[in-house]
Amino acid sequence: MSMTQETSAALPRRTMPQGLIAARNIVVFLTRSPTSLFGLVVLGLLLILALFAPLIATHDPYMQDLQNTLHPPSSDYLFGTDELGRDIFSRLVHGSRITLTIIFLVTIVVGPLGLIFGTVAGYFGGKVDTVLMRITDIFLSFPSLILSLAFVAALGPSLNNAIIAIALTAWPPIARLARAETMTFRQADYISAARLQGASPARIIWRSIVPMCLPSVLIRLTLNMATVILTAAGLGFLGLGAQPPLPEWGAMIATGRRYMIDSWWLVTFPGLAILSVSLAFNLLGDGLRDALDPKQMNRR
Repeated sequence: MSMTQETSAALPRRTMPQGLIAARNIVVFLTRSPTSLFGLVVLGLLLILALFAPLIATHDPYMQDLQNTLHPPSSDYLFGTDELGRDIFSRLVHGSRITLTIIFLVTIVVGPLGLIFGTVAGYFGGKVDTVLMRITDIFLSFPSLILSLAFVAALGPSLNNAIIAIALTAWPPIARLARAETMTFRQADYISAARLQGASPARIIWRSIVPMCLPSVLIRLTLNMATVILTAAGLGFLGLGAQPPLPEWGAMIATGRRYMIDSWWLVTFPGLAILSVSLAFNLLGDGLRDALDPKQMNRR
């Protein structure tokens, strides 16, 4: 063996961290599935539209042109204009920012809140579990849209209040899932070993149980985003979400419904946007569920 070969053999090999390897395998799995790939592409387009909305929009989304009201789709107005002469395409592009804001803010509230309720209830059990789960059951006993309407009615109609209302109604399924996952892990040997070493319940929950619950919670959050988008669109349609002149997709359908018989584009394009993003989250959630399935991982 030459000196170069001996030196190269003596050097330690650089290995990719396990987390990066798992993430790469998940991405590869998702891109191999046509439905999951569709979800990734649609959500990628949503992110691009939101980040570069001023560059992509062809007109000012708030500018009124009363000489071109209800103009059908054309080369000048790709998706036509509304009853005030505003460009539908530009309003849809800027509306993607509102949709992405709702998704982001609801996620950062719902995920931690559901994890806290579920892991604490599942780990301690007894009276703590009973109290926390009864609170969860109260929220689950009402349809999410009806409960969101009640919260918005109490807080007042606005986009921020709509986001708060949606977040307050979207966490119970996450809490139920986290509780079920925690109850399967709390008697595991590594949890018992942590207790024997004097680890506090908060440390055990945070360091040992929460990481085990994250994959299931991530899947459920992704699947729940379709409901979140539809709820936000419903609140906007009823005039309780984003207020005019904000280009929120549900509010655009509400203002266009009076003219939809003769001006079909007013409700068709916002409706297709809501449908596409909701479907993308459902398909991506299904793909993540398969990608994180241990049986699927073993096959790969």
